[in-house]
Amino acid sequence: MLVSLDDIRLAAGRIRSLVRRTPILEVEAGLQPRLYLKCECFQPGGAFKIRGACNMIAQLSPEARSAGVITYSSGNHGQAVALVAEAFKAPAVIVMPETAPRVKVEGVRRYGAEVVFAGTTSTDRKVRAEDIARARGLTIVPPFDHPWIIAGQGTTGLEILEQHSHVRTIFVPMGGGGQVAGVSAAVKRMRSSVRIVGVEPARAARMTASLAAGAPVALATTESIADGLLTLRPGDLTFAHVQAFVDEVVTVTDEEIASAVKWLFQEAKIVTEPSGAATVAAALRVSEPDTVAVVSGGNVDPDAFAGYIR
Repeated sequence: MLVSLDDIRLAAGRIRSLVRRTPILEVEAGLQPRLYLKCECFQPGGAFKIRGACNMIAQLSPEARSAGVITYSSGNHGQAVALVAEAFKAPAVIVMPETAPRVKVEGVRRYGAEVVFAGTTSTDRKVRAEDIARARGLTIVPPFDHPWIIAGQGTTGLEILEQHSHVRTIFVPMGGGGQVAGVSAAVKRMRSSVRIVGVEPARAARMTASLAAGAPVALATTESIADGLLTLRPGDLTFAHVQAFVDEVVTVTDEEIASAVKWLFQEAKIVTEPSGAATVAAALRVSEPDTVAVVSGGNVDPDAFAGYIR
């Protein structure tokens, strides 16, 4: 069942104590019209993922929180779960890929969570997390395919409509689809005329393939500098939201993403990771007034970032 506007509004109240109301920055940089950036890279933990993680963990029983939580994540969701679990004094285990960027691994550990490495794919991580959850009696906090997660991510959409009342188009990045599902559900139920455009890497276009097939499909492999957008398969629930609410799905190349990281640094003075810059890569192709690009995260390895801006 699709999340409701009431679900998202309740989530907004539930997460207020931990989640930052991030700004929308207007960037001119010679662009006509100007581009607006919803800066989720300014969240505690450096990414939008704290919204969904907080909404879910806040709704667990005291007993479940005391037993502990676990998730499987390439990085940003893991950091969010670790941060929120620390705030709720809940033990946390984060299953991460062996290829996870060091900055994200260190971020998870900084919040006191246990890190377990498992393979290189989302399937590897999910299977390992499920095994550990059963063995230790932990509650799984999924990265995207859960109504509480989607509702939490949808609070970004509420803020965009409040902060930029004339918005016409919103570009949202897509990995498993939790953020685009939540944002589109919120925005379309409040203002159906606003266009929602989902953005994914060209070599990790699982939502594009799934929409063409009419059902969620898994890619054999994914590859991109946008490590947070490499899920092999969209969720069943997130796919249903995309079918219902998203107007268009587009892909961007790694070259475009790297250029967008550099553009954000030079023109907006924002440090962002490639996953967070994918929307800007897509938005810079078009010249549409009142366009908002969600900059979803800023957790980037310093050496890699130096390479992008050079």
